[in-house]
Amino acid sequence: MLPYGRQSIDASDIAAVTDALNSDWLTTGPEVERFETAVAARAGVDHAVSVTSGTAALHVAYAAAGIEPGDEVITTPLTFVATAATAALLGAKIVFADVDPATGNLDPSAVEAAVTERTRVVAGVDYAGVPVDAPALRGITTRHDLLLLEDAAHSIGSTLDGAPVGSLADLTTYSFFPTKNLTTTEGGAVVTADAELAARAVSFKNHGLVRDRAMQRYPDEGPWHQEVHAFGLNYRLPDVLCALGTSQLERLDQFVARRAEIKAAYDEALGDLEGVDIPVAPQGAAPAWHLYPLRVPAERRRSIFDSLREQGIGVQVNYIPAYWHPVFEDLGYQRGMCPVAEEYYRREISLPMFPALTDSDVERVIEATRVAVAG
Repeated sequence: MLPYGRQSIDASDIAAVTDALNSDWLTTGPEVERFETAVAARAGVDHAVSVTSGTAALHVAYAAAGIEPGDEVITTPLTFVATAATAALLGAKIVFADVDPATGNLDPSAVEAAVTERTRVVAGVDYAGVPVDAPALRGITTRHDLLLLEDAAHSIGSTLDGAPVGSLADLTTYSFFPTKNLTTTEGGAVVTADAELAARAVSFKNHGLVRDRAMQRYPDEGPWHQEVHAFGLNYRLPDVLCALGTSQLERLDQFVARRAEIKAAYDEALGDLEGVDIPVAPQGAAPAWHLYPLRVPAERRRSIFDSLREQGIGVQVNYIPAYWHPVFEDLGYQRGMCPVAEEYYRREISLPMFPALTDSDVERVIEATRVAVAG
């Protein structure tokens, strides 16, 4: 079975991990700082905080934003559930806004309509690697004195009007899961240009421990003294995995370029299929295509999916609308709230997309897809 996504590991990655294993550090050491510096540079900001997963990155970002019980977070339903769940875990009410029918990204007009006096954060998701409409969302968050969070789990390496994803929002989160654009096995990061938000993120990912204020309170204590002023968790990404991430980051441009080649080949070969929509990006966006979300007739999606699997093509569907999960249904959320996102989901199939796909693999996917759609 040809998978729909997989990691790209080479000898340089193995050497980087081996070197880290042979060093004096396994957890937090020099490789963490090196990786965070490289991630921040790639994002075009001053601060990067590495964490143990993309989910952890979201949790840390919402905590840094000061989300508390009673606050509202506006986000998209067309995402993995973690985008909403991590804010809900901090007590936020999740307000789902509908998506743009072309890109699957958060619709700024739906966001504007959803803002209330309790809204604190707007969290957009770069679906498939396409950057959110940051200028429009920024306009909304600026007018209402809100924070903009960009869930960029799909989009490290993407740009919008030449600006890298990571520099477009107040807080941006990355995921480094194996199927993503680069990997640390499990891992993620929060990036920001704001020093105060970064400091809060660092504190939350390290149990809430602080040293400076502790020494000010008790100057007679020694350098070992540290205190918890607000609860946090252990989300520290170890040196060994950061070494892998730094090595991967050096090849990110190659990964992005190959994904673009595969996307172009799919577009050319599948764009003429009746009832099928190929993924698009708005003008000015240069996505690092994490997914290839093909949309097929909703009434035939299951049969097309099954046909592709039977032909050895490991397709996937991304994603069940977040509020369809029973945990949200139990809170009173109902199907039909975001009809555009639900229709997008009913038609979506993710074709294989990863840099190690060979040209013959791509042709195999194309042929199988044409057979499946033809029925």
